[in-house]
Amino acid sequence: MEAFLTVLLPRLLDGRATFDIHPYQGKSDLLRKLEGRLRGYAKWLPDDHRILVLVDRDDDDCVALKTSLDELAGKAGLVTKVGENHKWQVVNRIAIEELEAWFFGEWTGVRAAYPKLKATTIAKQAYRDCDKIAGGTWEALERVMKPHGYFTGGLRKVELAIAVGEHFNPAQCTSPSFAKFYGALTEALTPPDAFA
Repeated sequence: MEAFLTVLLPRLLDGRATFDIHPYQGKSDLLRKLEGRLRGYAKWLPDDHRILVLVDRDDDDCVALKTSLDELAGKAGLVTKVGENHKWQVVNRIAIEELEAWFFGEWTGVRAAYPKLKATTIAKQAYRDCDKIAGGTWEALERVMKPHGYFTGGLRKVELAIAVGEHFNPAQCTSPSFAKFYGALTEALTPPDAFA
């Protein structure tokens, strides 16, 4: 995710904002440390700063995970985005099931990076709804890529994320979880008083 966002965000932000990415050693590390980090931010966060927390759903219940993340932000003293609240400081977003689902949702960008892949792949029942791919999305992506000569020794996730990030078009991504993330990112670039 860090590699993907490092390539994608400069294109999306287009000089309108700066960003920092703070990766963790997996979801359990994030959940263990998040409240403390958010408490630190709550002490100095300027009005024009926004925090986007992004985590893979994996096998967790999406609603329970989102509720837990929102509760951690609230305990830290920060305002979360709930409903139409445009004066939020933190928004929690979940990649369902994981980052690679977003890649299936923007197959044109994947094919730009890996042109031997077939355009018709995402028309198959197993891949049509990218946020509901069964059995792990990175594993599914690896299975799709290997017959075309890509990652025959195993999927190199960072390399893939950078290559796809260079071509990824948010407007074409069909992943509902990506749309939620992208919507929050877009809103973060809009001053809160613009919604008045």
